[in-house]
Amino acid sequence: MPFFSKNKGGFESSLKKRIVADDITRLRLKYDLWYQSFDRQEGNKVWLDDRELLMLSSNDYLGLAYDPRVREAARDALMEWGTSSTGSRISNGSRRYHAELEEQLAEFLGKEACHIHSAGYLSCLASASAFVGKGDVILVDRNVHSSLWDGIRLSMASIERFFHNDPEDLQNVLSYVDAHRKKMLVVEGVYSMEGHLSPLPKWVKIASEHDCFILLDDAHGFGVMGEQGRGTAHHFGVEDHIDVICGSFSKSLASTGGFIAADRSVIEYLRTYSKQTIFSAALSPSQAAAAAKALEIQRQEPEHLRRLWKNTRRYLDFLENLKLDYWQSQTPAVPILVGGKEKAYFFQKRLMEKGVYANLVLPPAVPPGKDLIRTAISASFTAEDMDRIEDAIAHAAKGR
Repeated sequence: MPFFSKNKGGFESSLKKRIVADDITRLRLKYDLWYQSFDRQEGNKVWLDDRELLMLSSNDYLGLAYDPRVREAARDALMEWGTSSTGSRISNGSRRYHAELEEQLAEFLGKEACHIHSAGYLSCLASASAFVGKGDVILVDRNVHSSLWDGIRLSMASIERFFHNDPEDLQNVLSYVDAHRKKMLVVEGVYSMEGHLSPLPKWVKIASEHDCFILLDDAHGFGVMGEQGRGTAHHFGVEDHIDVICGSFSKSLASTGGFIAADRSVIEYLRTYSKQTIFSAALSPSQAAAAAKALEIQRQEPEHLRRLWKNTRRYLDFLENLKLDYWQSQTPAVPILVGGKEKAYFFQKRLMEKGVYANLVLPPAVPPGKDLIRTAISASFTAEDMDRIEDAIAHAAKGR
């Protein structure tokens, strides 16, 4: 029995009181939001309490996470290399599968070199923190991912925010920045919550005029945009003007882990100074093998990408006809803005009544007032799956 007991009127810190009183925490406790524990999965279907649901929130854009070839590659690597390299690469050394995957990714992205991490979060964190420091300036789109914000704060550089996807505001911000200071521009290729496509050619033009180093997080553009899914920079034809491209394997590459691609000198600098790179455990053999096999399939079988965009165009047209607010998404990452936390919760519940699961997203993951259902289209969806999705969304929308 603890010395202080809340139930007996004992001491409770002001910090604990603030945590318990948080409105989203209370909503979670009331409705058991997020972190659903599914019983099993088969392709894009999951089971919750013995009930089958179609997964509409997975980032498995190309539908390769359940591909038998990807699973076989992961299994073979597990049997050959074991479960883990049991430490960081600087401590225990790299493995052949690390180097091979890095070479394949670098070539695919049109860069000289690449470094892979055990999590996409680490790749974004390292990219945003390793190349700038105190006295430098980071110019950042307000809507970039949390992993980039964490890296930006770790860098100790000065931070200048500009409005989301707004080149005019970036120009305005730059007019107040000392031209002689080292500057890094941080943007995403595809914004995961909004589904917006970044205007990369405009960023490149502004960066060239103001001597800015460009960091592009293309986690949701890789595998989705450009020929063979080479990414947003390839889609716009500006690969040579982007200094660093980072991303993750947990979307189109049907695995977990992350990458940073750049000139060889930039990657070697990263390996020397990035704490996330030096001190984090290496990517496991099975995850590296899964990503490598998924990349091979992505390159050799363009039908997956074609099917993804066919499904995406159908879905966006459907939402438009239903007059739902999908934040003008241009990509397979499609939010449905509902408005209000409890409204969003009940929208999600009505989807589940029709056998479709989608994530509920509330602040701070999105700006206040932008409570939404985050949906994502996959190449794995059949015409029958799309019918089921549309029926569920129409049902959920009736209760708005």
